[in-house]
Amino acid sequence: MPSLTSPSLLSSPLPSRATLVSNKPSLRPSPLAVSAARRGLRLVAAAAAAPASAPPVPAQRAQPSAAEVARTVAELAPSGTLSVVGADGWPLGVGARFVADAAGAPALCLATAGVVGPDARSSFHVEFRQSGARTPQCTFLGVLTKPSDEYELKKLSTRWERKFGEEIDEDRLYLISVDRILHMEDFTEDRVWVVPSEYSDAEPDPLRNFAESIVEEMNSEHAEDVHRIYNIYTESDIQAMDVKMIWVDRLGFDLHVRSEEGIFAVRIPFSRQVSDEKAVKSSFNMMSHHAWEVEKSYAAPEFEKVHFLKKVR
Repeated sequence: MPSLTSPSLLSSPLPSRATLVSNKPSLRPSPLAVSAARRGLRLVAAAAAAPASAPPVPAQRAQPSAAEVARTVAELAPSGTLSVVGADGWPLGVGARFVADAAGAPALCLATAGVVGPDARSSFHVEFRQSGARTPQCTFLGVLTKPSDEYELKKLSTRWERKFGEEIDEDRLYLISVDRILHMEDFTEDRVWVVPSEYSDAEPDPLRNFAESIVEEMNSEHAEDVHRIYNIYTESDIQAMDVKMIWVDRLGFDLHVRSEEGIFAVRIPFSRQVSDEKAVKSSFNMMSHHAWEVEKSYAAPEFEKVHFLKKVR
């Protein structure tokens, strides 16, 4: 009887470098796929043990909304640019570190005295670079206010210390009362206005604090599996020279595919939503195992292939 224990996807050996730019599926499976094939019972057990509360991901909801992405950017970005009109009529932009309050509104620490006073109309632009390849960003338009409620100040101070490891000077703390939010998925993407109530009601992605480390590990240690997942889970005539994971969230993950025609972006959804690191690893493990089985004609695809690839460069 095969063993029910096998290494998870993100603890498997480094794949062969020779497979990273292959245009065809490798005839020799990666150590991960071999291990998974020999221990299929573990994958079946993992699937059966998946929490029943995790709903499937419908095709039309395979990525977070603009409000959710904006909330996630506000949580991850350490700083932004505050823009105001000075007393002399000139526009002025200054950098500022910030934290987001419970509703996602930016709370800034302005180190330069006299830059702006309370109740000043302003905008605050923040962005977060993902894997050096994409920069989702949002701009908050609203009015600067001075928080005065002691309970609110305490919560903001706690968030500040957790994010930056230091106490905040409450005399320099300003909160933006948000009227509008402008969201962009990247520098070349179209702008989307987010309704403030939708933004405050949205939740930042639950994977945000470890998504970057998972992406780095997948690209550095499991590049062959990332390439195989692209080959099997997408329907495209594009001959991939290289495939890199850009980001992962609770609904799926984004890949950049380099070919002779340019760089293309593709979104691959998870079969079910994930909410923690263990669930992400389990999903990637099962997807890689199934992709290897399909590649070797041991199994038929049990998913709907992705057909849409967007050229980004």
